[in-house]
This record gives sequence, C-alpha cells and structure tokens, in this order.
Amino acid sequence: MYYLIKIIEAEYLGDYKVRLTFSNGKVKDVNLAGKLTGEMFQPLRDKNIFMQFRLDRELGTIAWPNGADLAPYSLYEMGTIPQEKRKKTAKPMKVHSRMQKKKLYAK
Repeated sequence: MYYLIKIIEAEYLGDYKVRLTFSNGKVKDVNLAGKLTGEMFQPLRDKNIFMQFRLDRELGTIAWPNGADLAPYSLYEMGTIPQEKRKKTAKPMKVHSRMQKKKLYAK
C-alpha cells in the first residue's frame, strides 16, 4: 500500500535547522543549510526570511511567504532522528560456550 507522508508539526531549531514531525509519527531534524539553491530558495539564505516558514497543512509540508516549499518525502529522507529520541541500546551480553562454562564452574 502506498502511503503519502506529510508534515504535521514544524519547529525552528536555529540556523537552517528544523525539527519536523511526520504523519507516520517519526520526528526528524533537517539541516537545510546546503540545500537552499536556485532562484526560489536564494532568498531563504537570509536567516530572518528562513525563519518565516509555516506549516502548510494543505500541502503537508513547510512553505515560505515567497512560495518556496519542499516535498515532505525529501525532507523525511534528509532528516536525522534527534539525539534525545534515539533508542538507547543495551550492551551485548557476553555469552560463554559450554567449554568455558565448565572451566568457570570447575574451579
């Protein structure tokens, strides 16, 4: 089944970074610093203009007053999971072979 992903929440983090919450429940941080190229995105290099983005619920993405917007799927692919949202993994347990166990308990 094809699922069209949308942005449902957007937060400015500073510089050219935004934290986006997607319709699949994932939260990702996106750094757009090196992505603002071309005539439409040139004005967004000014941080004061970049900060003026808004969530366009009809398009399901972020957009700026000059009409610039980015595809939500592209933003999803560019994004990284925020450090505080990453699952902490347990340290792997040391597994002893039967022979090692015999040696451990033979003493």
